[in-house]
Amino acid sequence: MSGRPAEGRLEHELAEAAHLERHNTVTPVPDEYKDATALDQFWIWAGANIAPINWVLGALGIVLGLGFWETVLVLAVGNAAGVTIFGLFVLMGQRTGVTQMVLSRSAFGRRGAYLPALFQMIIATGWIAVNTWIILDLTAELLERLGVPGTALTKVILVLVIMAIQVGLATLGFYAIRTFEKFTVPVTLVILVAMSVVAWTSGDINWGYAGEAEGAARWTAMSQVMTAIGIGWGITWLAYASDYSRFVPRTVPRKRLFFAGAMGQFVPVLWLGVLGASIATTGTGADPAVIIVQTFGALAVPVLFLVIHGPIATNILNVYSMSVTALAMDVRIPRHVLALVVGVLATAFTTYLVFAGSVAEQLDFWLASVVAWVSPWAAIMLVHYYLIRRESVDVEALYQPPEESRVGDVNWAAMASLVIGLVMTWMFLYGLVAPLQGPIARALNGLDLSWLAGMLTAGLLYYALYRLGLTGEPAGRVRGTDGAARVRGGSGP
Repeated sequence: MSGRPAEGRLEHELAEAAHLERHNTVTPVPDEYKDATALDQFWIWAGANIAPINWVLGALGIVLGLGFWETVLVLAVGNAAGVTIFGLFVLMGQRTGVTQMVLSRSAFGRRGAYLPALFQMIIATGWIAVNTWIILDLTAELLERLGVPGTALTKVILVLVIMAIQVGLATLGFYAIRTFEKFTVPVTLVILVAMSVVAWTSGDINWGYAGEAEGAARWTAMSQVMTAIGIGWGITWLAYASDYSRFVPRTVPRKRLFFAGAMGQFVPVLWLGVLGASIATTGTGADPAVIIVQTFGALAVPVLFLVIHGPIATNILNVYSMSVTALAMDVRIPRHVLALVVGVLATAFTTYLVFAGSVAEQLDFWLASVVAWVSPWAAIMLVHYYLIRRESVDVEALYQPPEESRVGDVNWAAMASLVIGLVMTWMFLYGLVAPLQGPIARALNGLDLSWLAGMLTAGLLYYALYRLGLTGEPAGRVRGTDGAARVRGGSGP
């Protein structure tokens, strides 16, 4: 399809976007359906991260007492590390053609992969509601500037409209998601440039803001920002990566795809983080999102578009990935029906959050903490895929019945590594609610090294168990994803 003329390709993409995804299952994507480009991946991940929550989180460093340039440094270094790991997961989908949670079966076993899939379903479903709820106050304030009362009824109507759009797109599938992001994200980038120019030329930004934290408190603040929107932000998307890159043909250069996925996250997250941090230096104590609204005046309409676009562009990925994750747990319901069910439940839950502010805030804090589960899972997947299997996965075995599958039913070495990694993650986690504050993090006065502790513990333990022959890797020959015979065994394929 890459040889199709530009005009014909556009017509083809629009036709695909308007219909239910042809490949509507979690089986490997056939080559004839793989026509996604590296640029498509950039637009998908950029759209998912041009969201108001990122400029709010960007102000976190200033709120915690860091200086402006310290905050920028943490955001840049942390996100560079996070998106590098993310890029490696993007490549998994292109090579295998399968979703991320189906690919987990290779490491965790045919039914052992149900555990990480269950985590992913819970987190994705929660984020659908929170991502919609979190922009309602900001949207209502923008609408008030346009003469629309920002009442609870207005917010409920907004919920219904936003949910209808994002669930509709996710129900249609990958091609609709790709087309939506491709045509709307460039517009949001232009608006983001305008927002930045207006905010940064207002004269109130304190570019030399030094922060108030000192000594150990400064390091603690840096670690918490690193977990919230530094390396932690890129890690939160790892469980989604292959769901979209599986539609990229293997003829697309790996390096190009890697950088497209990585930069699709890095650019908007860093940009919005810097925007939020710079505005927070004004010292008004207000939410940076509210300050932006007050600053823009006549630009309220385009800013409103960006604000509403944020949860839609993010949640279409949440809804879609949640539906394919359910299929990875052998749920016998068509993917598009699952997407609709998720949408109905998320709409009801978000409407409830409109009238339960304190509950919503606690849920937001909880979700921001429990996404740390991804760290140990990701380490196991990296070790298994790149070190043990050397990118050669027995794809056919991923779909065999549990009692017959060559990947085994449950890989207890992977399960044990995940559980122990989760425990270590919690011990070093300084969550925003008390139950998610681990003893080591508390002893270190809030220093949050959860992502690092979880990844190192789970990854090293799993590799050690592999070297001891305890990971359940059966002997024999299997077919790799390129069709070539591979040898399974202690020294890799």
